[in-house]
Amino acid sequence: MSDTQCCENPPTLTSTSVGIGCVAEIGGLKAYITGPPDSKLAVVLVSHVFGYEAPKLRKLADKVASHGFYVVVPDFFYGDPYVPDNPERPIAVWRQSHGTDKGFEDAIRIVSALRSEGVSAIGAAGFCWGAKVVVELGKSDHIQAAVLLHPSRVTVDDIKEVKAPIAVLGAEHDKMSPPELLKQFEEILSAKPEVDGYVKIFAGVEHGWTVRYKDEDEVVVKSAEEAHKDMLDWFTKHLK
Repeated sequence: MSDTQCCENPPTLTSTSVGIGCVAEIGGLKAYITGPPDSKLAVVLVSHVFGYEAPKLRKLADKVASHGFYVVVPDFFYGDPYVPDNPERPIAVWRQSHGTDKGFEDAIRIVSALRSEGVSAIGAAGFCWGAKVVVELGKSDHIQAAVLLHPSRVTVDDIKEVKAPIAVLGAEHDKMSPPELLKQFEEILSAKPEVDGYVKIFAGVEHGWTVRYKDEDEVVVKSAEEAHKDMLDWFTKHLK
């Protein structure tokens, strides 16, 4: 499976912090945390390969938090996100040190920590790499709602095992999860009345568009904002 699209349009990481939240430790991991700390409703955002410092991801976390959610964006890569301009460590090599299986184990620790803090309902959204972690969480009662945005390496078998309400927001031009695969996801979910499922394919956009758009591209920005609203609506529906 080609990882080319996963590496396109990388975010610009700055030395100054972005967002109104703070970085703290939760479940043994550093995380960007934002939103009301006394909220009983939490959302975990699982990043793409570029990691939890991506400015647009943090801005999205703040947007979700403004709707009353306590939002956690963990550093699943332990300070070692993918760096596209490092020729000695292409994405295939980087992935060997950062598998989604370890990400899932870490995510369970985050969920457990949130539960211990009194959180009663948890939603999780995964972007590209992070979608695989979130679909694994959705196979049991770890979370109460899942959203996959332009997922990477999520399979038909994964969707068959999902128990949590799940929304899949995909791109028309996506080699990682092409529309043909997303339509298979939709067919599977429609045959599972016990699971609330939703699949939407956004026209004219590419893999990664919801958090790796270019600000000057008004059409893509509008589409990203629509996907953000769909994600928020899903969490509002199933967590509140």
